[in-house]
Amino acid sequence: MQNHQQGKRLSWGDAVFLHLEREDMPLNVACVSVLEGEIPFEDCLPFVESKLPLIPRLVKRVVSPMLNLGLPSWEYDPNFDIRNHVREVTLKHGTDTELKALAGKIVSTVLDRQHPLWDITFVHGLKGNRTGFILRLHHCMADGIAGVGIMSNLLDASPVAPPLPKKKIRFRVPPRDPINSLVDGVVTSSGDFVKGILSACEGLLNMAEQVAANGSNLVPTDEFSRLLPEVTAFTERIRFNVFYRGPQKFAWADIPLAEVKAVRETCGASVNDVILALVTATIRRYLGLHRDRVKGRLLRMMVPVNVRGNDSPGELGNRISLVPVTIPLDIRNPQKLLAAVHKRTEFLKRAHAAELVGLTGGLIGMFPTAMQALAGQVLSQLPITIFNLVCTNIPGPQYPLYLLGHKMLRWYPYVPVGGEMAVNCAILSYDGTLYFGFSGDVHAAPDLRRLETFLKTSFEELREATGIKPPRKSEKNVRAKTREVSKPAPEPAATVRVSIPLTVPPPSVKLAEAPRPTTAEVRPDEEEKVLTQMVA
Repeated sequence: MQNHQQGKRLSWGDAVFLHLEREDMPLNVACVSVLEGEIPFEDCLPFVESKLPLIPRLVKRVVSPMLNLGLPSWEYDPNFDIRNHVREVTLKHGTDTELKALAGKIVSTVLDRQHPLWDITFVHGLKGNRTGFILRLHHCMADGIAGVGIMSNLLDASPVAPPLPKKKIRFRVPPRDPINSLVDGVVTSSGDFVKGILSACEGLLNMAEQVAANGSNLVPTDEFSRLLPEVTAFTERIRFNVFYRGPQKFAWADIPLAEVKAVRETCGASVNDVILALVTATIRRYLGLHRDRVKGRLLRMMVPVNVRGNDSPGELGNRISLVPVTIPLDIRNPQKLLAAVHKRTEFLKRAHAAELVGLTGGLIGMFPTAMQALAGQVLSQLPITIFNLVCTNIPGPQYPLYLLGHKMLRWYPYVPVGGEMAVNCAILSYDGTLYFGFSGDVHAAPDLRRLETFLKTSFEELREATGIKPPRKSEKNVRAKTREVSKPAPEPAATVRVSIPLTVPPPSVKLAEAPRPTTAEVRPDEEEKVLTQMVA
């Protein structure tokens, strides 16, 4: 029962991040970017505001239904003010260390649920004539894939700066009808229950069809009996698996994507296999630094898997399943470690682990929202270790993005920590580089920066073992110049292949005249379309 007073409902997967969050345990996703040049803040506000028509979710807040019947919904914020979401900070020393500390401070606080759940911090004073850009979103709004889509719409694919709007965006939002909201909540809750049952049946049928169609690709009996005990074993805590206390720290490192692909081709693995092997070796080195035992121990990583279909690649919200990848910590030979990772990820694919987890999550989503909310608050405070850490790999655009003509040089992702997973890792590929972001509780990992060095050391060791030689500095410079010369001229902004379905506001929402940003190709669907009503 959708009407102009009611917005689109959150999915149960999105709502779970609201239920799990506490005042002392924020659940945000974020990224820290570094842009070339100094960007005046007086230009940043109108620039971000000009992008709002492309992403109307940024002007909506989360509203809970009456009596907690049904899922929360996205409603236009009647008091929306861009200044509540875009701010600036000037660093005292201008170092990357200071930028990391600022990012850790920002992600350690919760967003105000009375307003849309996002903010942007422009960071001035960075050495080397650079500007920092920190985007923070609540996890209920976006997972990693959706976050990349939002960034790709906020920034431009062309170095030509778009004209800034001359007038401010204004909203007139109709009042919310509480009776209709209550009825809608009851109807939606009942519908979600029926939909959950049908979805579960459909999921079981799809899995049965896949198993029947791929009988020759089933897991061999000997491999099944050898690896299944690893998958089903209890997770053994490592030093990171202590209850989250906060605040948080943020560390990062980067590796050339071309060299990772060269290792992949040499070893017959995937890029994701290489990443998981590097993270495992990094954690092993960190544990060794602290004289923790690794012999005979397993590292269990929660690896999110994107389940968006080809018809909705930029869909907002959380559209992921989870795969539990368990890897021995005591394999020191880098090639043997990569082979072990590849063997286990292939086993999980053939065992349809992602589908099984997704099916389980769908069944959990059938429970009433009030029960889910209560369970979320209880579970977030229980000493339970299901995984040692999260390791999420997010594909980003392999071409440069620009903000007001300023090129984005680096792009480090952040994934939240909480519960008994007090250190996590996110990886994002952008313009030929893999960017690793390590998030951690300051009490669980006060020396989190050590992971930066250990990651670099682990990659150098793997590269040397596989015979991949790093390019010389002169070769790097030549390659960089060649890329600049051979890189085709930027396509017209409207052809950039980033798709985010967006929501049309009710007819009573009026927008001031502003040039429509054309930095992304937006694929509208029945419920979510680009704002079209732009009037003075």
